Amino acid sequence: MSTTISEAINTLSELLLGLEDAYWESSSIEKKDLFYDLISAVNNELSELAKLSIQDHYMEYEPVCIEFRRAKAKLTDLRKLMDECVARSSTANRLEELINDVVLLYSH
Repeated sequence: MSTTISEAINTLSELLLGLEDAYWESSSIEKKDLFYDLISAVNNELSELAKLSIQDHYMEYEPVCIEFRRAKAKLTDLRKLMDECVARSSTANRLEELINDVVLLYSH
């Protein structure tokens, strides 16, 4: 099953909100750096998708930015280290679900 650009934009926007929450909840510079790097990659991807015409939003999504494509490994690692990287369990649970959704975007 393919994901449309519109669906990808929604998923990435939700991930961005979750990453921002985790960033502000982080207590160390190393964790903040990790979240900032991921936030930057997602923002770049959303920025590129925003350049598309609204008529293109029904088309199948595939990652555009090289920075976002490279972020897949960090997202996968973050999913494994969620308990260490995210302080609040509600943020960790939400972020884990969102990361699972976003990792599926890479596989289409």
